[in-house]
Amino acid sequence: MCFLILFAIFAFATCGGYSGGLQLSVDCVNKTESNLSIDIAFAYPFRLHQVTFEVPTCEGKERQKLALIGDSSSSAEFFVTVAVFAFLYSLAATVVYIFFQNKYRENNRGPLIDFIVTVVFSFLWLVGSSAWAKGLSDVKVATDPKEVLLLMSACKQPSNKCMAIHSPVMSSLNTSVVFGFLNFILWAGNIWFVFKETGWHSSGQRYLSDPMEKHSSSYNQGGYNQDSYGSSSGYSQQASLGPSSDEFGQQPTGPTSFTNQI
Repeated sequence: MCFLILFAIFAFATCGGYSGGLQLSVDCVNKTESNLSIDIAFAYPFRLHQVTFEVPTCEGKERQKLALIGDSSSSAEFFVTVAVFAFLYSLAATVVYIFFQNKYRENNRGPLIDFIVTVVFSFLWLVGSSAWAKGLSDVKVATDPKEVLLLMSACKQPSNKCMAIHSPVMSSLNTSVVFGFLNFILWAGNIWFVFKETGWHSSGQRYLSDPMEKHSSSYNQGGYNQDSYGSSSGYSQQASLGPSSDEFGQQPTGPTSFTNQI
């Protein structure tokens, strides 16, 4: 449970706490119109279409106002929301496991609720991580300096020099995606352990053990019948041998009586 808490914290911290930016330069033929330091900052929740900046047009003092392309707020906010609620539930479940173990197992209601919630969070982590992975790829494309330079009219003229000075660092956002899928693996693997605490698992074991008990009892009855049959047959054989021994015992009297007659 501690891993669930820590991984949830890492997931929403690396995504929800992100802020980055890029820096561009536009060097016009007329140096007075150039701007060699154009800073473009963006952050969570990545509503890039609301990020505006001004660039020179290299046609006098006129400035061009532009905005980044794209909006990945829905996937980012969904991912962070799942992470926050998973953290809160894991924290609450840890308190219940430690201090309210008897209440948790009472009427088998606690394990059933825990099992259902675990399955739901596993599904949410899979959906949220996949959606945020797609959203992050869109953010990378929209904040690529080469793509941003294509938006500027001054950069379409060969006489002007446009270049990227600083590109955004996306390492923490990449880490958030990794932690998202790790959370999915942890929650999905925890389903089996929570299922073992429910009454469904114990009832399934009783259902499987009943046929085995019936089979073993029938086998024992069959063995008892064979034993009794063997003992009775042995008794009958002894009984049948009894009269033959008597007959053999009477055979010597025959010749003795015959010699006496002679």
